[in-house]
Amino acid sequence: MIDEKRPIESNVDYIQYGILNYHVLEGMADWVRVVDKNGKIIFANTAMKRAMGDDIVGQPCYKSHNRDQKCSFCITSKSIATGEIVQKEEIINGQYFSVKSSPVTDNEGNITAAVEVFRNVTRERKLEQELIERNKKISKDLHFARRIQEKILPKVGVIENLKIDYIYQASEMLSGDMFDIFYIDEANIGIYICDVAGHGIAASMMTMFIKQTMRSIKDEVLNPALALGELHKRFGSLDLEADKYFTIFYGVYNKVTHTLTYSNAGHNCYPIRFNSQEVEPLKIKGYPITMLFGEIEYKEKEVKLHRGDKILLYTDGITEARDHNDVQFGIEGVLNTIKKYPDNLLKEIEDKFIIHSWGEQDDDYALVLVDVVD
Repeated sequence: MIDEKRPIESNVDYIQYGILNYHVLEGMADWVRVVDKNGKIIFANTAMKRAMGDDIVGQPCYKSHNRDQKCSFCITSKSIATGEIVQKEEIINGQYFSVKSSPVTDNEGNITAAVEVFRNVTRERKLEQELIERNKKISKDLHFARRIQEKILPKVGVIENLKIDYIYQASEMLSGDMFDIFYIDEANIGIYICDVAGHGIAASMMTMFIKQTMRSIKDEVLNPALALGELHKRFGSLDLEADKYFTIFYGVYNKVTHTLTYSNAGHNCYPIRFNSQEVEPLKIKGYPITMLFGEIEYKEKEVKLHRGDKILLYTDGITEARDHNDVQFGIEGVLNTIKKYPDNLLKEIEDKFIIHSWGEQDDDYALVLVDVVD
C-alpha cells in the first residue's frame, strides 16, 4: 500500500511491481498516469507532465483535463471495479486521445489502481474527418452525375409511330447501360441499347462516349453495320486498356417501308420481336467493341414490322441474375414472361427477375419496349 506520509512522487516504488515498471512508463512517448481508487493521480510520466504540468500529480484525475467534475463514463473506475482493460476516446485541449485503462494489482493480486495510457490520435481523426468531407462531396457529385445520366435518356412517349417505354436501374450510383432513340432523317429513326463492361463511374463515362459518338455517326452513316464499324474505329482511337469494352445492338427503323434493319456488336441479349401470335428473337452475331481487334465488319438483317408488333431490348443485368441455386434468370425467363404476361411487360419482367434473384442486384439493367402503334 501507499505510505500516506511520503510525498506522492516518492511512492514510485508502489507501481514497480507486476508488469508495471516505472522506467518503462517514463520512457514512453505516450502520456501515462496511474490513478488510485479515489480518482487521484499518483504518478504521471515525463511526457504527460511536460504537456499538462508537474502539478497534476496529487490532483483528481478529471482536474488534469480542465474539468470541474468526474467524466460521465470513468474508465478508471470501471477498470478498478471489474479488472477489465477499458478504452475510450477523449478530447483534451482540442486534441483527440485514445485512452486505455488497465488494472494494477499488488503482490497479493488485489486491484489497487489503474494505469492509463493516452495516445494522441488527432492526426488520424483529422484525416478521417477530411475523408468524410471528401466522401460527402463525392457522393454529392455522384448524385448530380446520376441525375444527368437519367436526364439524357430519351423520353417515354411516342416518336412517329413508335411508342417508347423503359425501366433503367443502376446497381451503383451510375450505370454502364445506355440506350437511345433518335431521328436520323425524315424517314429513319435509330435505336440502340448497349452494355459497358463493369459499372460505376468508369462505365458511365463510356456510355457518354457512346451516346455522343452514335449521335455523330448517324449524320454520316445510315446502315447499322457500317455505323457499328465506325463506332469500333472511333473507340479504338481512345487507346484504352484491353479490359475496357462494350456490346451494342443498333437498329434503324424506316417509317416508310416499316422495316427494321439491325446489326449487333456482341450484345448477346438478343432483342425480341413479338405480337399476339408469335415471339421471335432478333438473332445476329458480331464482335464486341473492344481494343482486342482491328477493323471489324459487321453483318445486318432486316425485319418487317406491323402495327401491334413490339420489340423488347434489354441488358444482361436481367438475364444473368441468379437464384440461390446459382441458376440464371436467362433469356428463357424473359421469353416465358413475354408469353405469359404480354401486358405491363416491363414491370412483370422486373418483378419476376427480382423474385428470382431474391432482391439482390449485382449489375445494372435496362429494359426498353418499342411498340409499333401505327
